[in-house]
Amino acid sequence: MSFRNRLVLSAALAVTIAVALSSVIVYFAVRRQLLDQVDTALLRRAEYLQSIQGSHYVRPPLGAAGGYAQIVTADGGVMRDSNESIILPAPNQARLVAAGKAGTFFSDMRVSGTHVRVITAPLTQGLAVMVVRPLDEVDLILKRLGLLLSLIAACGVALAAGLGRMVAQAALVPVQRLTQGAERVAETRSPAHRIDAGGNDEIGRLATSFNSMLEALDDSQKSQRQLVADASHELRTPLTSLRTNIEVLARADELPEKERKELLSDLKVQIQELTVLVGDLIDLARGDEPEAGEEEIRLDQLVERAVQRIRTHWPQVEFTTHLKPALVRGAPSRLDRAVANLLDNAGKWSPEGGTVEVKVQGGDVTVRDHGPGIEPADLPHIFDRFYRASEARAMPGSGLGLSIVRRVVEAHGGTVTAQQAEGGGSLFRLSLPVLPFSPPPEGD
Repeated sequence: MSFRNRLVLSAALAVTIAVALSSVIVYFAVRRQLLDQVDTALLRRAEYLQSIQGSHYVRPPLGAAGGYAQIVTADGGVMRDSNESIILPAPNQARLVAAGKAGTFFSDMRVSGTHVRVITAPLTQGLAVMVVRPLDEVDLILKRLGLLLSLIAACGVALAAGLGRMVAQAALVPVQRLTQGAERVAETRSPAHRIDAGGNDEIGRLATSFNSMLEALDDSQKSQRQLVADASHELRTPLTSLRTNIEVLARADELPEKERKELLSDLKVQIQELTVLVGDLIDLARGDEPEAGEEEIRLDQLVERAVQRIRTHWPQVEFTTHLKPALVRGAPSRLDRAVANLLDNAGKWSPEGGTVEVKVQGGDVTVRDHGPGIEPADLPHIFDRFYRASEARAMPGSGLGLSIVRRVVEAHGGTVTAQQAEGGGSLFRLSLPVLPFSPPPEGD
């Protein structure tokens, strides 16, 4: 069943239930009102008979307006005129009324095929009077009312179904537009399409959210294509150089010993650079994908381990640390990679014998070097993928290290900034959300 038909069916069902309940309420309200009128007339007749002690009165026939009456004794006997052929059934409760053990009550019964309303009331000691009025007129009115209410209900349901179909048709126009847009995206496999939101209602907000999703998907695809293009460009040069050196190495017997050693040394460096580049590309391809196994991390200890490793890579540079205990949450391997990239960048730009100052305070990690610093023109692009300043193009690297730092930090809800340090050099600040932490006492 289509959504439109379900909507129409739901509307028709709701109207059916409402009309049915209303009809039932009206029917029983009218029935109660009619019976109240009959009961009032019977009560007045019974009160009249009580007033004359029931000794001398003329019994009207069963269908008369005043009501047919008979007297019931406490032992269940019936007193009536000898020329009356109709005897009303005397239930046990009528004998109790005659005996003074029960009060006046109303009941329905059938007498000689006629539906009647009966009032049983005490008359004198040991006697009770039963007064009857037929309900033919009441039953006829209720029958006609039932037919009328059924007709109204049927017309109401039919009208509700027709109006429901019209309303559904109008209400589903935005849904059809959204469906067509989604089908167009699925058919063309292009997230560049957009859908007209057409309002601020629920469908409009859904269309806006769908457009936001398409925009994010479009940006992701463009970023992916750009990454593939940049990666192809960056890999072409080292692979070409590596292939050339391998071809030369194939004629190693023709080369002097010194040239063979230099060639092998170049190959090792190129393979190492290629390995780093491939690792950087893998990290970038992961983007903001969360890593399983996030945990609470002592940021100061993570930075301390990274500094110890980086000292072996840049032995000519002195790394000084000032680390205060701090606790953050994240993926240890990715945060370690981000911190190591910052330290490696500082070591690369530091002059021989230079100093790199590393500090941890709260959730901030600052790395300050005393190199040439960052040119103002390069500063806005320092964290872009594959971006390399003019001075860096002659140095080893792919221009991905700082881009990875930004991706990792933003995936952990933090920020990273770069600026020209006072007195020369550059200053990088990595900020992460910090967790409440009470460091253990010294010596524990």
